[in-house]
Amino acid sequence: MTTRHGVLEALDTVIDPELDEPITTLRFVTSVQVSADGDVEVMLRLPTPQCAPNFAFLMAADAREAVRRLPGVRGVTVVLEDHYTGAEINGAIARGEGFTGAFPGETDDDDLQSLRELFQRKALIVRQSRLCEALLGGSTDPADEARVVALRVADLEDGPELRRCLDLRSQLGIGADPSAPAFVLPTGESLQAGEVRRWLRMARLVRTGLETNGGICRSLLQFRHDLAADPHEEVAR
Repeated sequence: MTTRHGVLEALDTVIDPELDEPITTLRFVTSVQVSADGDVEVMLRLPTPQCAPNFAFLMAADAREAVRRLPGVRGVTVVLEDHYTGAEINGAIARGEGFTGAFPGETDDDDLQSLRELFQRKALIVRQSRLCEALLGGSTDPADEARVVALRVADLEDGPELRRCLDLRSQLGIGADPSAPAFVLPTGESLQAGEVRRWLRMARLVRTGLETNGGICRSLLQFRHDLAADPHEEVAR
């Protein structure tokens, strides 16, 4: 039988494409209801009613798909609350349609894959840069940089950051097996020792933007819904 806890665990896998964080930890999940017959209703909220429709659609569609895959689920309803295009998005999601079902003529990319991949590549840069900086430990010695870029995936210590990197690489079609290079460019090519400093500078800029946007979203959501200040607060399980 599908449980509310199981639904929330499934929603943990749904990522805000712009912020590269789960919608659960971002507190975008308002409520989850599960009936005895296996019907599930998920209510979502975003920081402002004007959040970009393409990102809003991706999160709502991904939430529906993640819950649909659970055993015992008969039907899934995902409702985006108080959004200026909520009616269009909710209608298309309910019909199982893509982005063009909500906004005909707006794009030829019905599943918004190009947009998704753009932000996945940004997230990969950020995640890898954290791993790389930790290994370098502040060193700018070319020998240390050469040692780090020579590492393979199997040489890296397991943890959430590495697992997310490998997940992103898999989704982007970039090799992620144990023998693959530990650090790659957004194109999938191996990072070279001579590129490390420039690559880390670029990564810090991307990371600053991502972290700033995340902070703004949390503050707006907290103010708009009068939430507790705890940024890790989630829907009770």
